[in-house]
Amino acid sequence: MDRPQAPLEEARRVSSDFGLTHWALITLVILAFLGAIYVAEAVIAPVAFSLFLIAIVWPLQFRLQTYIPRLIALAISVMLLVVAFSGFASLIVWAFSRVGRWILINLSRFQALYNQMAFWLEEQGIAVASLWADHFNISWIVGLMQKLTGQVNTTLSFWLVVLVYVILGLLEVEGTARKIGTLPNRRIARVLLAGSEEAAAKIRRYMVVRTMMSVLTGVLVWAFAMLFGLPLAQEWGVIAFTLNYIPFIGPFIATLFPTLLAMVQFDTWQAVIVVFACLNVIQFVVGSYIEPRLSGTMLAMSPFVVLFSIFLWTFLWGLPGTFIGLPITIAVLTFCAQDPSTRWLAIQLGPPEETDQPIPDHAHPEA
Repeated sequence: MDRPQAPLEEARRVSSDFGLTHWALITLVILAFLGAIYVAEAVIAPVAFSLFLIAIVWPLQFRLQTYIPRLIALAISVMLLVVAFSGFASLIVWAFSRVGRWILINLSRFQALYNQMAFWLEEQGIAVASLWADHFNISWIVGLMQKLTGQVNTTLSFWLVVLVYVILGLLEVEGTARKIGTLPNRRIARVLLAGSEEAAAKIRRYMVVRTMMSVLTGVLVWAFAMLFGLPLAQEWGVIAFTLNYIPFIGPFIATLFPTLLAMVQFDTWQAVIVVFACLNVIQFVVGSYIEPRLSGTMLAMSPFVVLFSIFLWTFLWGLPGTFIGLPITIAVLTFCAQDPSTRWLAIQLGPPEETDQPIPDHAHPEA
């Protein structure tokens, strides 16, 4: 009676082994792909950033070239892009330089705070002086300055390469779309065209919402700093505005800096705790309550996926990856949603509502 069940059990075991092998191969392919991206950062990162900027600038370029010659429209689009990024960089440099100058002027107050904390830690059996001497010496400072100088040079070179890619890419958007439309495999052509269009629209919406929330966060932080008597209120507002473009990490840093300043500005720890708590309330209300209602389900993603993508791309590409990690994830999930074989991944990692579900595949008959 038990003999007929043996082939069935054997088939189940073989099917299970095949499934494990299949997922193991997929994992190895993903790890190899991420490893290649990590190694080829100098080549791939500028291309990814240029595609991100092209998705934002292309609607302006398309509208302009319907009224004026394409090259003149391209010059205007690129000039506006350069002005926007130059203004953004100038705000960052202005705010942080002002904060740095204030710290240098009030260095004695920070020294007094350090002495108090060092005395308390030494009472607890922690020798702060020896740790400072071992790790924060002249060679460490020189190495840090060299690293910062090299980072500035690398950043300038990176943006020059990105700008060249953006100029060339804006000239080839329409031609590339026509080439994709002529692909013999209509399924691949549909996925590429629809995915590109929808991903670009989502990235533009993401940047609009993120900019609005960054402005709101900056204004609220500035108003709170003014009312609470924190120095550099305008600077903290600008820093909150700029860092808010980096989810999770940016808002945390934007609340940490004013709190550290409040530690030397106020005499009581209660005031410091109030500053830290109020700044976090501002970030929470804007980031967790207002922003999701403006972005809607189009950009809905699991908070775990958002945080993981930021850390992953920061590890792979450093600071550029921190900024562009979430747009890359949005684009990947959008392309996954275009095909039935990968739609499950888009649903699991970026759960849309029923009204936001991708159009069923039977609505797009194969040619």
